[in-house]
Amino acid sequence: MNSAPQKSVLIVDGTAVAYRAFYAVRDLSTRDGRPTNALFGFIRMLRQLEAKWRPDRVVVAFDGGSPAHRLEKCPAYKAQRAPMPDDLRSQLPLINEFLAAAGIPMILLKGQEADDVIATLADRAAQEGATARVATSDKDLMQLVGGQVRIVPPTKADEELDAAGVEAKTGVKPAQIVDWLALIGDTADNIPGVMGIGPKTATKLIGQFGSLAECLAQAQQIESASVREKLLAGRATAELNVELMTLDKNVPGVPDWSEIPAPAPDEARLKDFFEKYELHRFAASPAPAAKSQPPPRPAEGQMSLF
Repeated sequence: MNSAPQKSVLIVDGTAVAYRAFYAVRDLSTRDGRPTNALFGFIRMLRQLEAKWRPDRVVVAFDGGSPAHRLEKCPAYKAQRAPMPDDLRSQLPLINEFLAAAGIPMILLKGQEADDVIATLADRAAQEGATARVATSDKDLMQLVGGQVRIVPPTKADEELDAAGVEAKTGVKPAQIVDWLALIGDTADNIPGVMGIGPKTATKLIGQFGSLAECLAQAQQIESASVREKLLAGRATAELNVELMTLDKNVPGVPDWSEIPAPAPDEARLKDFFEKYELHRFAASPAPAAKSQPPPRPAEGQMSLF
């Protein structure tokens, strides 16, 4: 007997993709001067991903702010980030308008980072037997990879990272990514690493001992006295980093797999949208077809369907 085809979901890191689109496409605007470069780039990336992976479900997650538990542990968390450029901020409502016309659900939960929402979505989809592909360039999300969860770079739709791919790229397994990042830090999130320990040394330490906890417990076994001293001096930093970088897979308000509708584009609405913002290239190209019919709509307040 043939088994039913495996379902799949494409989970898009919306904020990161919008930023990438904004800087990848320059000097694009409507005739009256309204910027549309991020909108254009976002739609192009999303359509390329849909065409490549043909997912049954597509969800776009946006940042809703830094969670209180991270800010309590580290008040400087992400504090160094410059404000979002005005020209990008002005296009976020346009991206939301496009997603509504395309019938693609988006999730933005106040006080919740997109990474945690994505982690929750991917974990729930995998538990239901679906393949979850996360479109992101954020290395933090590599910790989710394994089994039915993969990473697909938003600008390289022909690649996907499974567990072996993560290890080939970083030198550590997905389950070790948090410990590895805890040692080297993450400048994007204003999280300093252990002073004097870079990626190569961190990879060697994690490879030798298996985890940060074992590195610290067996520090006297570290051959280099200099590395041993740096690790022990930065112990508190590394242990705090583990807490900051471990993603939450139980964010309240995130829907289950069965509550996520399949893409349901409104072609007339899309045509009007593309004409309104002078995106003629997309007006001439139909949206990728969904592979399945939409399941029941999610409960009110869990998801924005516009």
